[in-house]
Amino acid sequence: MNLENKIAVVTGASSGIGKAIARKLSAEGCLVALASRNVEKLEKLQKDLPGKSLVVEMDVSLTDSVVAGFKQITNNLGKIDILVNSAGVMPLTYLKNRHLDEWLQTVEVNLKGCLRCIYSVLPHMKEQQSGHIINIASVDGKEIFEGGAVYGASKAAIIALSKAMRMELSPEFNIRVTSIEPGSVATELRNDISDQELLKDKDYSEDEPKLNTKNIADAVFYAISQPETVNVNELLIKPTGKA
Repeated sequence: MNLENKIAVVTGASSGIGKAIARKLSAEGCLVALASRNVEKLEKLQKDLPGKSLVVEMDVSLTDSVVAGFKQITNNLGKIDILVNSAGVMPLTYLKNRHLDEWLQTVEVNLKGCLRCIYSVLPHMKEQQSGHIINIASVDGKEIFEGGAVYGASKAAIIALSKAMRMELSPEFNIRVTSIEPGSVATELRNDISDQELLKDKDYSEDEPKLNTKNIADAVFYAISQPETVNVNELLIKPTGKA
């Protein structure tokens, strides 16, 4: 599939996986709408991209912000061919330590944020009878661990949601849906962790095998570059050496 001049929206584009995806899609000819709360970081990224892009201030935890952001995108770019839901947080905690605010924020961003973006993009993809939605989930949605209950639950929900989306949206509206499930990736996500007992117990050293954010961007490109008759349902990616 030729990606030249396709309109791609990438949430969480100011850092980590989202930033790498934005770079990759721009390099492959997409016109990228860079969405995040941090406009300053987006504007810095925009200067480094090889192709045209649009900076959009968007907080996926707020419905009004998401709706306004997608309105800005369609007003400026006319359509949306690809949506990459990559905005996310990972404040891992033990349940016994009762970090309720962090639990709720995890669901607010990782799951409800994704739903807000899907809600906003669907009218456009339904009308044009085409589109591709990429949901960045996690291996933690399949392989739960102590300390990852809420984060894993939010990502398990994304994996299940993606399956249902394929059932409902692909036959009637020709919308492709892909769930990408990375293992450990070298990002700043673990900086969200405030549970000191968990940090003491877990080994998050530099020696741990990790994927590069570019690996996830390459996976996104693989999924969206297939012929329109092909839907890559799921991609589970782990670093070599990680069981």
